[in-house]
Amino acid sequence: MPVHRVGLVVHQGRAEARDAAGAVHAWCAAHGVRCTEIDVWTPDHRRRSGREEARAAGDPDLVVTLGGDGTFLRGARIAVKTGAGVLGVDLGRVGFLTEVPVCDLATALDAVHAGHAPVEERMTLTMRASRLPGVPAEMEAFLCYGRGPALPPPPVRAENGEGEGWGLALDVNALNDVVVEKLARDHQVSAGVYISGRLLAAYSADAFVVATPTGSTAYSFAAGGPVLSPHMDAVVFTPIAAHMTFNRTVVAAPDEPVALRILPHSGRAAVSVDGQLRGVLDPGDWIGVYRAPQRVRLIRLRPTDFYGRLRDRFRLTDAPATASDGEAAPFFRPDAAVPPDLAGLRLVPPSAAR
Repeated sequence: MPVHRVGLVVHQGRAEARDAAGAVHAWCAAHGVRCTEIDVWTPDHRRRSGREEARAAGDPDLVVTLGGDGTFLRGARIAVKTGAGVLGVDLGRVGFLTEVPVCDLATALDAVHAGHAPVEERMTLTMRASRLPGVPAEMEAFLCYGRGPALPPPPVRAENGEGEGWGLALDVNALNDVVVEKLARDHQVSAGVYISGRLLAAYSADAFVVATPTGSTAYSFAAGGPVLSPHMDAVVFTPIAAHMTFNRTVVAAPDEPVALRILPHSGRAAVSVDGQLRGVLDPGDWIGVYRAPQRVRLIRLRPTDFYGRLRDRFRLTDAPATASDGEAAPFFRPDAAVPPDLAGLRLVPPSAAR
């Protein structure tokens, strides 16, 4: 399907990203495509919610991000509101989301415009909360120091449910994770953690991460969580620096919500969605995190080789134990007819298997 409107998210702190933005504007001008830079802020500019940002840009059908995974997540929060595809141009260092090299930018735009680019859908998370988790005015400058202005509190969705106890349905989507973390260095977050409505445990910890499989290689991974295939659906709960014996990650089914209630003796906690501060929780507040109906549509140039990227990003072939064995032999290389018992499996193309 031809592209009619492009939303452009640029990491303004990198010269190569600004240069690539010029190339996107030139491509759009040559093809008669409207191009609007989105999620742009200055010290005196209020940031907008994803839905407001999409509306202001004319509801783009393609969002192009120029930077690393953080820039990609900024674009994804806008694209998911309208079902637009997200094309991530890789200018980062250790990311998993962006994969189109800047030298292939024009080729990728041509492929999308012609309808030839593969689309990969990823699960997102959404939230309910006992109240709107805004950032107190007296804390915003401190919490956002060095990060630019904060996003506004998530808008409330219409479908709040009947009766009391269900909280507010928030119009927010996380592609990576929702994080609840302590605000004071000397006061941990204490929370009761519920899965599918049942109490799992009460924790005191530095933070709690509720992640998607896509986000399993981000903050959750850094805290010791498992790596999950981004092609699956699951809800991953990981406590960080928990003061208790049971400090393991729990991988819940996609229809099993994870809720956190801040306990009376806890310190206040910050809530971040995909690395963006969205509010502060007080003792007694709660949030529930669960699979959203909306999915992020990632635009690719070719089928994703997630495990190859995992190997390369973490330099797994550089392990000393492999040095004496030489290069590993290829396995399951589908360069001939696929046997019947392997039909339907996700196998990388021969050029990527090594």
